[in-house]
Amino acid sequence: MNIPLAVIGGSGAYHLLAEQTLGREIECTVLKTPFGDSAPLHRFESEAGEFLFLSRHGEKDYSLTAPFVNYRANIYALKECGVLRIVSWSGPGIINTRFKPGDFVVPHDLLDETRNRESTFFKNKGVGFIRQSEPFCPEIRSVLHDAVHDLGVVHHESAVYACTQGPRLETPAEIRKLRLLGADLVGMTLVPEAFLARELEMCYASLCYLTNYAEGVTPRKFQTGQLFEGMQTDVERAQVGDSIKRFPALLRNSLLALRETDPACHCQDALRRYKDKGMIGEDWRTWLGLP
Repeated sequence: MNIPLAVIGGSGAYHLLAEQTLGREIECTVLKTPFGDSAPLHRFESEAGEFLFLSRHGEKDYSLTAPFVNYRANIYALKECGVLRIVSWSGPGIINTRFKPGDFVVPHDLLDETRNRESTFFKNKGVGFIRQSEPFCPEIRSVLHDAVHDLGVVHHESAVYACTQGPRLETPAEIRKLRLLGADLVGMTLVPEAFLARELEMCYASLCYLTNYAEGVTPRKFQTGQLFEGMQTDVERAQVGDSIKRFPALLRNSLLALRETDPACHCQDALRRYKDKGMIGEDWRTWLGLP
């Protein structure tokens, strides 16, 4: 298999799989990797061409929370399938009130607040000192911004995404801390996913749809048994649902634009100095600190 484009779906991805709105599915497979089994890889064909689709949190429902996703297996499997560029999506909460639930955001930077996640392929190796001036691929970010702009939906072209450990939500004090650190959004999924993709010299960027205000940002009464337990109003819930429904069109337009251009960014030379020094070879499978 040699499929250069892949999509990692976040919250709500299982709905799009069930509704069969992403294109014609050709096959589905699970790859065995040195880090365990990957999530199911769905191979789709659409007017944007062939691409792989992986639902980060499960196939039928939100069955796997962020700290327990096997990020290394998923990224390794996509690399094994020939993927060069990854578009992901995530549904974070809002810290900066210039953003609203249902808005789309293309984040430009990351704060890593996770703990004890397997965050590198280079365990016990002398490799991996990789610059992170742009944690997300600038070329994919530009394409994602153009896609939401052309669709005419409310969007923002930059934000700092703080990634917390989960699965619990954050306390009001933690959100105040993250605000002081410069975070605009708070979620649980983009770390270590973005960093692992860069380690294997793959382009990666994410499109976020905003789900709710984080704890303490806007006063909300506790509502037992509801999603987010009262952190969404009915209006906001409907806005978020409409945003999720727009993903097939956004993905189609983004993949079409990516297919028409060859990568000219630095992502795919992230380990060039290690190659030039003879520390690693061209075969990426030999780079890894395998379990």
